[in-house]
Amino acid sequence: MDRGTEDFAAFYERHRDPCFRAVLASVADRHLAEELTAEAFARAWGHWRKVAKHPAPAAWVVRTALNTHVSWWRRRRREVAWDAAGEDRSALADGDATAVDLGIRNALRKLPARQREVVVLRVFLDLDTRGTAAALGIAPGTVQAHLHRALKALRAELEDTTEREDITR
Repeated sequence: MDRGTEDFAAFYERHRDPCFRAVLASVADRHLAEELTAEAFARAWGHWRKVAKHPAPAAWVVRTALNTHVSWWRRRRREVAWDAAGEDRSALADGDATAVDLGIRNALRKLPARQREVVVLRVFLDLDTRGTAAALGIAPGTVQAHLHRALKALRAELEDTTEREDITR
């Protein structure tokens, strides 16, 4: 194995799960997230010399997966009606370390796409403001504004969910 292959293999092992969780949180469909993540890592392997020099290669992978999802959705939006209620709940099996809490996933799905992307990159991949801005191609101030609004909306949504659960008990 040459040095580039070893570097990519180590990168893949280290970032496979965090990237998958970030994509899963964004698209809310386990099978689609697996497919998108695999496609993004395949593209990263194909462009490894360039990706290895990227300031945040894991963010590059997640961004590529999300861009692939958008491209896929645009091609198929006239062919297939999206059913938000038909979410794959198998991703939430007990003991599944890659599953994201259902309440958080539902709250994330209610966010606008850009806010959801900022949360995924900042929280799931632990990027700083500059890294997130670079990955999304926006200004650092815009990242901070989106993150502030997203966290405020998530807090409100999760509090509402908790209150509704308390009332039903």
